Amino acid sequence: MPIYEYACEGCGHELETLQKMNDAPLVDCPSCKEPRLRRLISAAGFQLKGTGWYATDFKGNGKKPEKKSETKSESSAEGPSSDGKGASPAPS
Repeated sequence: MPIYEYACEGCGHELETLQKMNDAPLVDCPSCKEPRLRRLISAAGFQLKGTGWYATDFKGNGKKPEKKSETKSESSAEGPSSDGKGASPAPS
């Protein structure tokens, strides 16, 4: 449940209250008993701490996928081509 801040336009009294989002806003000031309370807009009261929520919550098992590398025989079998685009030689 969010915490809402209110201020009385009559006496200036300020208060915070824990309310459900679908609850009606408060109207009566607890200090002067007048119906002059107005809900204030305030900053959110949470902080992201630690090494990062992404790394701990959504990254999976924490292991990096293995990279597939070419073997030496595969890369040397093709050899350099004359046009530089890596095209294979024509069959004979």
